[in-house]
Amino acid sequence: MFRQASRLLAQTLRAGLRPFSSDLPAAPTSDSAFIESWKKVIPNIEPPKTPSNFLRPRPATPTSIPSKITVNFVLPYASELSAKEVDMVIIPATTGQMGVLPGHVPTIAELKPGVLSVHEGNDVTKYFLSSGFAFIHANSVADIIAVEAVRIDHIDPSLVQKGLAEFTQKLSSATTELEKAEAQIGVELHSALNSALSG
Repeated sequence: MFRQASRLLAQTLRAGLRPFSSDLPAAPTSDSAFIESWKKVIPNIEPPKTPSNFLRPRPATPTSIPSKITVNFVLPYASELSAKEVDMVIIPATTGQMGVLPGHVPTIAELKPGVLSVHEGNDVTKYFLSSGFAFIHANSVADIIAVEAVRIDHIDPSLVQKGLAEFTQKLSSATTELEKAEAQIGVELHSALNSALSG
């Protein structure tokens, strides 16, 4: 029975009745063919949710460049900024520091340990990020997802210096590849923290 339902789903997809795009409304009518087919084959089980059930329409790309960029900055356990309109953000991309202004070209950037700067008028809020991704959309929205982040003003410089010294010593005395790799990560992270605090 499940095999028949999956075959019907594949036929529906091949027929082009379900275009997969984030421009679709949350409950597209094209899902109705799949749901009807499912109910014919397996009437006593609810049809599964399809990806299009979870998609929302993408906001239209503005005809003129807005004066602000909307930033969503999230961590696995918290939302630091939600739909915050700012003048500019500077992100620590693996390719180098990247300034993002309203009207920025759509981009996906991998983040490296470094400083995220959020510019709002004369106010600049800085966060130290461990890693993550930034998604810059055509509608002047930036979604920044980080594994870990902390505001720069919450970092204790003495602990950073202590950690850098410890990991540098571990790197010089490491005997296995695993010990070297762990120590190298520690040195790179603490060096980036040190640079963030001094710059």
